Amino acid sequence: MKLCMIGTGYVGLVSGVCFSDLGNDVICVDKDLKKINLLKKGKIPIYEPGLSELAIKNYKNKRLTFSSDLKSSVKNSDIIFICVGTPNKKNGSSADLSQVFNVAREISSLINKFKIIITKSTVPVTTGDEIERIVSKKNNKNKFSVVSNPEFLREGEAIRDFTFPDRIVIGTDNKKSNKILRNLYSPLISKGAQYVSTSRRAAELIKYASNAFLATKITFINEISNLCEKTGINVEDISIGMGLDKRIGSRFLRAGPAYGGSCFPKDTKAIISTADKFKINLSVIKTVVKSNENRSNILLSRVFEILKKKIKNKKITFLGVTFKANTDDMRDSSSLTMIPALSKKRCFN
Repeated sequence: MKLCMIGTGYVGLVSGVCFSDLGNDVICVDKDLKKINLLKKGKIPIYEPGLSELAIKNYKNKRLTFSSDLKSSVKNSDIIFICVGTPNKKNGSSADLSQVFNVAREISSLINKFKIIITKSTVPVTTGDEIERIVSKKNNKNKFSVVSNPEFLREGEAIRDFTFPDRIVIGTDNKKSNKILRNLYSPLISKGAQYVSTSRRAAELIKYASNAFLATKITFINEISNLCEKTGINVEDISIGMGLDKRIGSRFLRAGPAYGGSCFPKDTKAIISTADKFKINLSVIKTVVKSNENRSNILLSRVFEILKKKIKNKKITFLGVTFKANTDDMRDSSSLTMIPALSKKRCFN
């Protein structure tokens, strides 16, 4: 199939490369000319194990191309994936959807045949409705279909997560689109991935709810670790004992610094903002966000306690400063809070 990935950030680039490796013709589009030129030279702007090799292989095989020409890329594609950023708004917690809607407006002028327009970006409930409204201003609704197809890629494990997914979520009531997308994902379905066909709004919320729940697991075990330290218990024993219960599972039950990265911090805040809009109080997730924001302060207090508050001129080593291993992503990393705080105490880091 002919696919167009709009946005060559983490989601767009990884998904585009992996789709091309499944045998599709993929165009990755971005307005950033410098990034596109680097990609054409085989230089990947993010670190993700195995991504560079896979990109170079498919680029040489001409299944994968990079372009800054949105017009031709959209017109020559059957399926268009919107993969642009949805950060929190400045001085707010709701998702900034300006890039998503700008892309929708650009696409609306370029539809020359039936197109499936997919939101891969993480977006709040009803975003697909607004994209449909924007595109329908210039096009008859039988010329396009707006679908929600959230991604579930972990940084550091993204290629494996794409190739062997737990589930593929497709949000649409359009039978034609559903049939085409089931065919697109058939190589992954044949490996055991569950194909979940649902409403567009449900697909949008599945992504947010999943991230919020995983963030809750991380925050939960971090709080349990506080109790373990006071009672002389190894928190790893607790994680193992809990994780063996299949209803709970062991993943995301490792105590450590606050969760960070490109997803959990912004998505937990965004789902709260969406709920507030509909006058629903997500009290559990609000508590998770508050607890996570305080996590770095708790770890700093441990450092002060260990050093008996004699911080000046002490040498402290950070074994890794990104938000997790196997990534170069510094977004919302605990080190960004802890290192400056220690520096202010005139500690050498």
